[in-house]
Amino acid sequence: MSLFSAVASFGSAGVAPALPAFIPEFLVFPERGPPHPLPFSTLTHLVAVNVLLIGCSNIWWVPLASTFGRRPILLISMLLATFASMWCGLATSFNSLLAARVIQGIGFGPADTIAPDTVGEVFFVHQRGRAMAIYTVFLAGGSFLGGVAGSYIAGNLGYRYIFWITTAMLAGVFVLDLLLVPETLFDRQAALVAEQHPSVTGDGSYHDEKKAGVSQIEQAIPLGDKMSYTRSLRIGVYRGNLFQHFLDPWRSLAFPGTWVVMLHYGGLLGGLVTVATIGPQILAAPPYLWGNNVGLFGLGAVVGGFLGFLPTYFTADRYMTNGAKKESHGLAEPESRLPALFPALFLATTGIWTFGFCVANPSKNSWAGMIVGYGMIGFGIMQIPSIGFNYLIDSYYAISADCFVMTTISRAVVSFAWTFFAAQWVESSGAALPFGIFGMIMGIFALLTLPLWLFGKRMRIATAGYLPKHENH
Repeated sequence: MSLFSAVASFGSAGVAPALPAFIPEFLVFPERGPPHPLPFSTLTHLVAVNVLLIGCSNIWWVPLASTFGRRPILLISMLLATFASMWCGLATSFNSLLAARVIQGIGFGPADTIAPDTVGEVFFVHQRGRAMAIYTVFLAGGSFLGGVAGSYIAGNLGYRYIFWITTAMLAGVFVLDLLLVPETLFDRQAALVAEQHPSVTGDGSYHDEKKAGVSQIEQAIPLGDKMSYTRSLRIGVYRGNLFQHFLDPWRSLAFPGTWVVMLHYGGLLGGLVTVATIGPQILAAPPYLWGNNVGLFGLGAVVGGFLGFLPTYFTADRYMTNGAKKESHGLAEPESRLPALFPALFLATTGIWTFGFCVANPSKNSWAGMIVGYGMIGFGIMQIPSIGFNYLIDSYYAISADCFVMTTISRAVVSFAWTFFAAQWVESSGAALPFGIFGMIMGIFALLTLPLWLFGKRMRIATAGYLPKHENH
C-alpha cells in the first residue's frame, strides 16, 4: 500500500518541475502570425486536473471498496492508472495529454483513501501510529522524489519518460498487490457474534490486566481458522448496502473531527502543490536561471520531510500509550494524539509565508529562503496527515474510509483551486499577496485544532447518533 501511494505521488508530482520543458512541445498555431507556445498558466492545468481527480474519484472508489472489498478495487484502480500513464506517454496533443492526466488521477485515487484504511485495518491502535508514519513517508516521499527527478528526466530523456517510468513502476506494484495484499475488509460484527464465550474472567480479562498494571488500548477479536495463502488470493467479497455506502462519506461531515482533518489536509496540500508548481518556474527564470537543476528545489521538501518523519514515528503512539496510563479505565482517547500536530501546523503555516515573501523579494540568495520554506511545508506534510488519519481511525473506526473520502476531496478542491489560479495571480500581483493569503488560511485551519483537542470527546459523544446504523457500523 505504501509503494502504491509512493508511485501515485511520483506520477502526479513529477510533472510540476518539468513544466518548463513542456513549453516548446505544445505550440498554438493562430490563423495569423507565427506559432507561439501555450502560456505557463495553461500548462499548470496538467497538475491541477490530476490533483482534483485524485481526490474526487474517491467518491465512488471507497463505496465500491466497502461493498465489494478492498482488493478488487485496488487492482482495478492500479490497472486504470497503468494504462492512463501509457496514454500520457503516447499523447501527441495538449488536449489528449490533459484527458490522460484526468484518467490517471482517477486511477491514483485509492492510494489516498483505501491504502491508508488498509493500513489501519491490520494494526492495533497502539501500533497504528508508526505504521501510518511509514505510509506517510512513502506518500510524501513519492511527491518529493517526483519534484526532484521530474526536471532531470524531462531535460535529459524527454518529458514522456516521466510517464513511462510511472507506467513501469505501477505495473510492478500491481503484481506485488496481486500476490501480497489480501482482502482486509473485516466483518467485525460477525466475528463478535461468532465468539460465543467472551473472556470476562481469568487470564487475559480486563480486570486481570488492570491488576497487572497493563493499559488496555484495544481488544483483539479471535480470527478462528488460520487464513491460508491460497485463500488470501481470493478477489472480491459482497457486503451489500451499495447505495448506503455512497451516502456514508457525506454523513461523515456531521463529525467535527472530519472537518478539522480535511481542512488541515486541504490547506497543507494546497500550499505544497502550489509551491511545487510555482517554485521551478521562478528558479528557471532570471535572476536564478537554474535550467534543468530546478529539480534541486525539491531537496528542501526531502530534508523537511525526513525531519518530520522522525518525531512522527517515535511519538505518534507514545501519546496514546501515555494517555491510556493516565486514565482510570485504561483506555486511550483519540484526542491524546493531537498535541503532536502543533509544531507541524506552525511550521507549515510559516513555511508558506517564507516561500512567498522570498519569491516576492528576489535576490542572489533568495533561493535559499524559498527552499527552507518548502522544507517547512515538507515537515508538515510528513506529520499532519499521519496524526490526522490516525485520529479519524481511532475516533470513527468503522467509517474511517468514508472520512478519508472527504479529506481527499477537500485536498483536491483546494489544491486544484490554488494551482489553477496561482500562476496567473503571481504574474499579476506578485507572490507576497497570494502566498500571504494562503498562509493566513492555513493558520486559521491550524487554530481549529485547539477546540478539537479540548472538547473533542464531548463532540464525539454529541454526534454519536449520526453514525451509520447499517451492518458493521
